[in-house]
Amino acid sequence: MTRPYVILNAAMTLDGKIATKSGDSRISGREDLSRTHQLRGRVDAVMVGIGTVLADNPSLTVRHAEGKNPTRVIVDSSARIPLDAKVLDDSAPTIIATTSRAKKQKLEELREKGAKLVIAGNEKVDLRELLKYLYAHGVKVLLLEGGSTLNWGMLKEGLVDEIRVTVSPRIVGGEKAKTLVGGEGFKKISEGIKLEPVDVRKIGEDILLSYRVVETKND
Repeated sequence: MTRPYVILNAAMTLDGKIATKSGDSRISGREDLSRTHQLRGRVDAVMVGIGTVLADNPSLTVRHAEGKNPTRVIVDSSARIPLDAKVLDDSAPTIIATTSRAKKQKLEELREKGAKLVIAGNEKVDLRELLKYLYAHGVKVLLLEGGSTLNWGMLKEGLVDEIRVTVSPRIVGGEKAKTLVGGEGFKKISEGIKLEPVDVRKIGEDILLSYRVVETKND
């Protein structure tokens, strides 16, 4: 394998929403939050899309468990990330994956903030190229924490090995509320990504479902 082992980790409501229509994504209970931070402390890097950064401004560090902060990878095709984003602080290394269409001045400003820039693609970030780069630079296990658009891109390209989803006993509804996987979607159920259940367990009031990806459209 010339790419990292990828674990998609997320929390969603029973109706599959990872955020409400207003953007509230505080879904996990205290116990699951601790589990997620323990997981962060065991991987080499954690990756999110720019939408997650703009909506939540996460730190992507280990705070509710013991462990080393992972390298943070932000997929941001046009370098929209704010210069005051928490992921640009000095608590952990940060890689911004962008494209050739990003403005050079913004890229220089990001370099001055200490971010490592990876240009992978022209219009959209080439996820396969990005993962090859990460693997070559020591990232053997990568934690994918969304959002829905990046989840779709990674799954569509066959770049996810394992999925861990915490289901909260709540229903929020909303046609515009984001689901676990967004994007274009497959036209037929038969085209969907096949998973093998490997574990089910209760964490506080939540249920953690773990799956192994056994077949993708690219197989």
